[in-house]
Amino acid sequence: MYKTSLSQFLAKNPFSYPLTLGFFYREKMRAIHHIAPNRPLQNILEVGGGESGLTALLYPKARITNLDLNPLYTYAPCNQQKRVRFVCGDATALPFKSCFFDAVTLFDLLEHVPDHKKAISEALRVLQPDGFLLVSSPNENWRFPYYSFMKPICPNEAEMFEEWGHVRRGYSLHELEDLIRLPCKSYATFITPVTVLCHDVSFSRLSPRLRRGICAVFSPITWLGYVLHKPANTGTETASAWQKAAK
Repeated sequence: MYKTSLSQFLAKNPFSYPLTLGFFYREKMRAIHHIAPNRPLQNILEVGGGESGLTALLYPKARITNLDLNPLYTYAPCNQQKRVRFVCGDATALPFKSCFFDAVTLFDLLEHVPDHKKAISEALRVLQPDGFLLVSSPNENWRFPYYSFMKPICPNEAEMFEEWGHVRRGYSLHELEDLIRLPCKSYATFITPVTVLCHDVSFSRLSPRLRRGICAVFSPITWLGYVLHKPANTGTETASAWQKAAK
């Protein structure tokens, strides 16, 4: 197996409190693992990987180039591995030659980039023929807060956009198809109509201890929603895999 096993991947959830406040990140990782091709990818570009290191966790034998605008991520632990190279750069002007990488990952990136068409163009330029583009982003079902009764404790959407640096809400699968213009090989949604409750609590104005406590109380419901969720079911975010045409 070329990608790490699902259990090993999930066990390395880099988000704090992975079974309460960070449970939504477990959902994201499961969806990404589902769509990631199990192929001998050796040279992968992660755009906007920051300090999470997801691509290196996903493909433990591949050489990873992690490009991000923030130079401070140079010193993140995930970027200190021998097989990981950190490059400070812009997603819309990648400093690499064409057809250089076996795969390019854009995890939670496109919704932050004003010129997303240029970011996609650059990602496809540096991708080898027959290579894979892996994307995750919010989709047309994304809302914050999800439940209207949580508005007193949750930031509104404009505040969240400012805090997270979003320039758009996200993309439906059809919008991604129009943007990427490649065949979608697979997709998986995550953060379900059930599990989104604790996701919203995690980003509420409540104290960290109270947020963890509420997530712990609702943990059985969250786990049930997680276990029953299928890749094609309704979710608020989507992971997808796209393959560039062979020569």
